[in-house]
Amino acid sequence: MERTANLEAGRAAVVERRWQNAFDLLAAADAEKPLEIDDLELLGRSAQMLGRDEVALPLLIRGYEMARASGDLDRAALLAFWHGYRLASLGQVAQAGAWLARSEELLQKLDRDSVVRGYLNLPRVRASLAAQDFARAATLAREACAIGTRFGNTDLCALAAELEGRALLLMGEVQRGLSRFDEAMLTATEKGSTELVRGLVYCSVIAGCQMVFAVDHAREWTAVLGKWSDTQPQMAFSGTCRVHRAEIMQIGGAWKDALAEIEKLPIGPRAGGINAAAAAYQEGEIHRARGEYADAESAYVRVAEAGGDTQPGLALLRLSQGRIEDATGGIRRVLAANTSPLRRARYLPAAVEILLATAKPEEATEACKELAAIAASYATPVLQAVAAHAEGAIALKEGDAGKALSCFNAAYATWHRLEAPYLAARIRVDIADAYAALGDADGSRLEREAARKVFTALGAQPALDALTDNAPELLSRRERQVLEMAAAGLTNKQIAASLKLSRRTVDRHMSNILNKLAVPSRAAATAYAYEHGLVGGQRQAG
Repeated sequence: MERTANLEAGRAAVVERRWQNAFDLLAAADAEKPLEIDDLELLGRSAQMLGRDEVALPLLIRGYEMARASGDLDRAALLAFWHGYRLASLGQVAQAGAWLARSEELLQKLDRDSVVRGYLNLPRVRASLAAQDFARAATLAREACAIGTRFGNTDLCALAAELEGRALLLMGEVQRGLSRFDEAMLTATEKGSTELVRGLVYCSVIAGCQMVFAVDHAREWTAVLGKWSDTQPQMAFSGTCRVHRAEIMQIGGAWKDALAEIEKLPIGPRAGGINAAAAAYQEGEIHRARGEYADAESAYVRVAEAGGDTQPGLALLRLSQGRIEDATGGIRRVLAANTSPLRRARYLPAAVEILLATAKPEEATEACKELAAIAASYATPVLQAVAAHAEGAIALKEGDAGKALSCFNAAYATWHRLEAPYLAARIRVDIADAYAALGDADGSRLEREAARKVFTALGAQPALDALTDNAPELLSRRERQVLEMAAAGLTNKQIAASLKLSRRTVDRHMSNILNKLAVPSRAAATAYAYEHGLVGGQRQAG
């Protein structure tokens, strides 16, 4: 009687997506008497949704053996496929190949068509992607989707559409690829699809969007993923998905939330090397933006230990630390090691920034041209924005402030629309420099103050320090004289007498100083001057 109660309650828990309850109840029933294959699959699915591969994989083998013993070769072939497919994702390539071959052998014994033929196309798609045969990958994915449609199998259709979308993106057909991603997501939400496949498709689509810098798509589907996961709190949320959510949070300026999301990742072997490296990299980027350089360094070390890519973050950290040769060497090395346009697009914006800062304008210009070509090929808004930003930086360095301003405005419009406050504020600083070069002191001051507010709210200390470092350039030589004398305690009347100026002229200089430094009063200007080392003959350190 107790076993029957556990079994019924376990089945109900699966329907209600209470995965831990379902697992406990079905496992208890299985301990009393081995489950039949349908209920065994429910137990296996619950284990998978809890992220317990060490339990789920043996259950798949049990199910396979039961199906084969009963003569249900179609079901046995499907279970063998899933076992092999999961092993492949865990990096156990040899065992995965053996199980997939076993699935193929069972299909050869069938005297009819099977949906498993479509599933077995999926590893072939992945192999073609790895071999960079993207056209073949897309063809195989379409064939798999057609089989899924013929059998009414939404899981197969969703998985195949996602893989086709990825192949199209890598072929440079971005809009078609994103369209297939959208189709995959919609299919995964349809009645008949399993929660496991839904989770796989969600995470894969978001990763694919980020691969081509389609931040708007990634953010929209991340929100959908979040709502879906909130409906089943007992689910072990995928580490990959958490990393993607943290990336979106970071772009949106929710740095504390991003770090909190990263802290929820499992630790140790269960985290997976790729997820551990990606999470540590995101952590390092936030610490670097905050000026917490020791913490950033520690995070990048963990990236390397997990086998991940520390660039371009580490090179930009070295630039911030004044270690110019290390910054240049790091970014050159990673560019030399990568030929994929999308991978190079990840490093080229940092290359432009570093090479301009290290007085290598010719190399910076070449990197900018390559970035522009990639942006034209893939044509996503973010790629176009980073290319425009790089082009603007080159133009400003060459003295063409008008062209620079046009480029900066285009880049700012994208980041502002995508609600990426830190990146938008950084560009506003560049816009301020272009305004200043064009003689618009008021416009420059307003842009800097707008950026300052964002940096202050985020705790982006290096960006704030950079604004301060540039503050003397905002003041004319005469304004600097007036500020120094005011800071020494002289009144406007005394300053006017000392400089042989009219009192009205000194009043106007003081008003300009308050506006340029974005402070409310003479006393505040004096405090600002001493705090930031703008008086006294030389800047204060630190």
